[in-house]
Amino acid sequence: MTNQSACQPGPGMETQFVYWLIIVTGTPCDEDGYDLPEGAPPPPPPLHSVNIEMPASPFHSAEEFELADLIFNKIQMSATEINSLMDIWTRLNEQDGAVENGASSDAPFSSTNDLYDTIDSITLGDIPWQAFTMQHTGETIDQNSPSWMTHTYEVWFRDPLSVMESQIGNPDLAREMDFAPKLVKGKDEQRQYCDFMSGNWAWDQADIIAGDPETHGSMFAPVILGSDKTTVSVATGQNEYYPLYASLGNVQNHVRHAHCNAVTVVGFLAIPKTDKQYEKSAAFRKFRRQLFHASLAYILQSLKPWMTKPKVTHCGNGYFYHVIYGIGPYIADYPEQCLLACIVSGWCVRCTAFFNDLDNQEEASLRSYEHTKALYDAVGGNHRALWDGYGIIADIVVSDIHELIAPDLLHQIIKGTFKDHLVDWVIKYINISHEKKEADRIIGEIDHRIAVVPLFPGLRHFPKGRGFKQWTGDDSKALMKVFLPAITGLVPDKMVRALAAFLEICYLVRKSQIDEATLRKIDLEIEQFHQEQQIFIETDVWPDGISLPRQHSLVHYCWLIQQFGAPNGLCSSITESKHIKARLDKLNTFRIDLQSRNLLPGFISDPVVPASVGDDDLDIWADEGIHSDGLSDFVGIPHLRENICRFLYDQLNPGADVMGMEVDLNTCPIVNPLLTVNVFHYAISLFHAPSNLSGIGGMHREIIHATPTWRNGEARHDCIFVTNNTDNDGFRGLNAAQVHLFFSFTYNNILYPCAFVHWFKTYGDNPCRNTGLWMVEPHFDALQCRLTSVIHVDTILRSAHLIPVFG
Repeated sequence: MTNQSACQPGPGMETQFVYWLIIVTGTPCDEDGYDLPEGAPPPPPPLHSVNIEMPASPFHSAEEFELADLIFNKIQMSATEINSLMDIWTRLNEQDGAVENGASSDAPFSSTNDLYDTIDSITLGDIPWQAFTMQHTGETIDQNSPSWMTHTYEVWFRDPLSVMESQIGNPDLAREMDFAPKLVKGKDEQRQYCDFMSGNWAWDQADIIAGDPETHGSMFAPVILGSDKTTVSVATGQNEYYPLYASLGNVQNHVRHAHCNAVTVVGFLAIPKTDKQYEKSAAFRKFRRQLFHASLAYILQSLKPWMTKPKVTHCGNGYFYHVIYGIGPYIADYPEQCLLACIVSGWCVRCTAFFNDLDNQEEASLRSYEHTKALYDAVGGNHRALWDGYGIIADIVVSDIHELIAPDLLHQIIKGTFKDHLVDWVIKYINISHEKKEADRIIGEIDHRIAVVPLFPGLRHFPKGRGFKQWTGDDSKALMKVFLPAITGLVPDKMVRALAAFLEICYLVRKSQIDEATLRKIDLEIEQFHQEQQIFIETDVWPDGISLPRQHSLVHYCWLIQQFGAPNGLCSSITESKHIKARLDKLNTFRIDLQSRNLLPGFISDPVVPASVGDDDLDIWADEGIHSDGLSDFVGIPHLRENICRFLYDQLNPGADVMGMEVDLNTCPIVNPLLTVNVFHYAISLFHAPSNLSGIGGMHREIIHATPTWRNGEARHDCIFVTNNTDNDGFRGLNAAQVHLFFSFTYNNILYPCAFVHWFKTYGDNPCRNTGLWMVEPHFDALQCRLTSVIHVDTILRSAHLIPVFG
């Protein structure tokens, strides 16, 4: 059973119709668990003890907290800079006579360590760390046993129940949270998959919960887990761990990316090590698996009682809810997925496809506990038969964990398939297909093309091409945007088409809203990718056939999207380096508390919601005014006043059959030569981009430059997309132009924010067959003069990245 509501999710996004489950609904209650009447206000918040003399304790004042937040959180000063600042502060106080009678200092903090210790002493929302130890308990241990058998492994963790209650109770997340599974449809009645609670898995779990009448009205709270093998040293640095993360599945995707309190480190898992001679021994590998699974079971045990029985929990919106927890998807790279699912490396963790022909799905089926148990019984418990024939490691019995392995865009797609496979394969093809001197020349040309790509907001510049040693996820994402044009014409067309199909898949799966039509496009592009990538087999780059687990994971993406919503909400990039942000979490939590007690401005329980600004919005920043004719001479733009006249014709005659660029100038409004014009060197574009990871509210922000000098160097004039025909999809409804000037003027008491642009026109009527990219060229008029005009900034969609067509 469902009820329906309509919502406008954000500028540039279509209206959605949301259907909520009305049995497992998240019905508000009081702290004793009694349901509140519909529309009742929330009960008074629970009180916590406050130091009357120092209400901002451990800080002496709210201003001292703000200073700490500024230094550590916003500016992120180094330890040396903090010490220098406090030293200068102290000397200034001494100079002014503020330190008297032997007082040590009036500086807020005596040193960097004093600042850190003060932040660490914040107790509000501070969930204490606990530890337990584990040790091998198998066969008899003697003096000849390897070190891993005798070593005691220490595992640190925080109570996950308390962590989840902290996230549920965070007022900063309350308005960006789904209290029940939701079915989202667009205006065309197509199902849309966006946030985690819009997927089928949340609905299926809620249906199971609803089978118990005692759970009706409860809030289902999935716990999303994740870990990565980025090791961190703790305390003495002698032990290495890798962090375990937890995030509340009810939190919407864009918040999970933008808000550090939506993902929390709940543990540091021990990494067993041994001498090289024992690394591949069956006993050591078995122990490593057992240690991992036993650690997870111990850490998560506090959630177990509340996975069938509701727990009354205070939420950040002020209400209490009956909350039932469930273990949700697990985010991990492929080796950890194998460890988690007890699957042999090289096999798929989700389906039974054979390891040397993974993409052949004709005889494959999804893995499940029942299927594994049936196979175990069929082979009489023969572990070797299960290992060799089905890729199952049978020494640990796992539940249906296979269905909870989340898609991982970062490691499977961006780093795995793109960087580790396709980029390397292209370079390998060049090396095996040409003599060394020619191969070096071609590779050098690719690097040169990458290096000369024009600047673009948010895109890393590669001054030496792709030849750098330490790749990050951001490096791979940036290279994906420039690699395709760089290799065109230097490798076979089929290879270019394989890269193009793969990049289209990446674009589609990274969208924040994925409807059924997009799912069909993803399947088509995956089929195209599989066809085109045969070129790597045909050219002996990968002669034995392509059967790679990370690439193979693509065939499951549509099903995973239907289960868990858009993958960008579950990508492992949201957990990378999260373990260094513990102090930031404390500062953010403490700020919320100070604001709720009116010790700081901006009461956080009523957060600001981004204003609706239309489909797209563009703000501009002004310099001093100048007359239009004088400006024309100053910036070297002839006939600027004429272009303004023609612009005004379009503004005053929006339904005219002929554009202002083509009418007789005498029919245009007359503009005074002394018209005052305000000049701008950049504009800020705010828009919704389907495949960009954006901030809270789902919006993306870019700065568009039109400045005579950039960083004390040459001029910078960015390119833009200008809306042309909103009835056409994609670039067919846009034009490309280059901004040479942002300016504004007032005419008949109306302010007109404008841009003076040079136009491009499309090269051909369709995108390039190989790259899938549109090509444009400068647009000239009949006199071979560059076509220019003045446009209103409201017609600017966003900046455009034009990359040269190399030849």
